[in-house]
Amino acid sequence: MAKTIYVIRHGQTDFNKQGIIQGSGVDSDLNDTGRAQAQAFFDCYQDVPFELIVVSTLKRTHQTAQPFINKGIPTTINANFNEMSWGEHEGKPTNPEMLKIYKAMIAAWEKDDLTAALPGGESAQQLVDRIGKAIDYLKSCEEKTILVCMHGRSMRALMTTILGEHPRKMEQYNHSNTGLFLLEMDDDGKISILKHNNTDHLEPIGS
Repeated sequence: MAKTIYVIRHGQTDFNKQGIIQGSGVDSDLNDTGRAQAQAFFDCYQDVPFELIVVSTLKRTHQTAQPFINKGIPTTINANFNEMSWGEHEGKPTNPEMLKIYKAMIAAWEKDDLTAALPGGESAQQLVDRIGKAIDYLKSCEEKTILVCMHGRSMRALMTTILGEHPRKMEQYNHSNTGLFLLEMDDDGKISILKHNNTDHLEPIGS
């Protein structure tokens, strides 16, 4: 079934602003900037006839989609759209030692070791497997126009999986707060990416 899927990252949180790692284990709220970003996205896309809203289990996605939820659009919570788990690094500001460990993990992915993960965290393979289930869910939906609000790293995995790229390619996909990836799915389930991290809606608020 042909579908149009709007995928956005959640709005800004104070943790984003402060450079503190969130992942799936930190359930933070949007800050004032994040709420303004969410409203700006709504102002721009409120007339799109969304039939379904999909959010992760984390409230920063719910808060970003709230203006659409307030319209009474059916909404579902799906953990497969959660952010990647960064394990012991979550809730902490990045420091040189953490950055060293992170870079070693990325280097391992480059060498095709997708089992590499931060201490206590999710591996690239686990993330990709989970995102595959998220894509299967979207394909199974009867609704034709869908809004998805999710997270930066999981969005990167979504794009590489859609395009059949190796997970090492995740690093090339930028993701701004409320940045939009516009997807089009044809009748055979093939997905094309029409817009990459589009932030035109943020121009009125200067973000």
